[in-house]
Amino acid sequence: MIVITTPTGQIGGRLLDLLLGETPEPLRVIVRDPAKLPAAVRDRVDVVVGSHGDPDTVDRAFTGANAVFWLPPPAPSLSDTYSEFTRAAAKAFTVHGIDHVVGVSALGRGTPVADRAGLVTASLAMDDLIASTGVAYRALANPTFMDNLLWQAVSIRDDGVFTGTGAADRRAPLVATRDIAAAAARLLLDRSWTGTGEAAVLGPEDLSPNDLAHTMSDVLGRPVRYQRQTLDEFGAALAARGTGAALVRGYVDMMRAKDNGLDDAVPRTPQTASPTTFREWCAEVLAPAVSGQRSPE
Repeated sequence: MIVITTPTGQIGGRLLDLLLGETPEPLRVIVRDPAKLPAAVRDRVDVVVGSHGDPDTVDRAFTGANAVFWLPPPAPSLSDTYSEFTRAAAKAFTVHGIDHVVGVSALGRGTPVADRAGLVTASLAMDDLIASTGVAYRALANPTFMDNLLWQAVSIRDDGVFTGTGAADRRAPLVATRDIAAAAARLLLDRSWTGTGEAAVLGPEDLSPNDLAHTMSDVLGRPVRYQRQTLDEFGAALAARGTGAALVRGYVDMMRAKDNGLDDAVPRTPQTASPTTFREWCAEVLAPAVSGQRSPE
């Protein structure tokens, strides 16, 4: 049996769809609100209601399971991200003899800025906690998500502007969340791997904000330009949306580290590249969001 956390999220939901179509193995999900699962999905999986940060919930969910897909949800403060949330699950991996865990993490391990990269530093600490249990573990090491641009769909639609903190001409890897889900599915369907390690998912090419603007303009049929923010402006915008001070600092430190090469250390190879191009993602995901055919996630 495979247990899937965050089954209604961008990655967990896509992973659940993939596994339902590709394996006869029983699937179990942990979800706070089962009503958010499509009825057809609820009929095909075992549903454990609750938070996967709760000891009783993970104890119920991991009973009789062999493998787990692990992704902590967004946390209200940096102190809750990600190790503390994962601590109950890490104990339950051992208690219930879980063989394999696949987690969603970040690039940056071994870089000079990894120990002061905010949320990424917290994510790498979570990986270390899971690995310390002795379970076979693969951390999907990801750069920035293409899907993060959905948060700016209104600005792109109304003003033709998207923002970021990096230099306009600096290229970096970018990945679609659906490719992360596909990488997780491959690892969960073929569990012949052992030990602990990372599996990078880098997208097919490095792109700069100027490259993104050019592609968005072309696909959307309207001018889109990039506007660079200072880190102070980025932090102030987060705070204005009600983000707590510690979490704002975590985001700012992460973006500073990315601007200083956090995502640049892993080479792109046939094994680390993923297929979805930014142009494909724009046509299939961003364009419907901008046109109002789907809600930004």
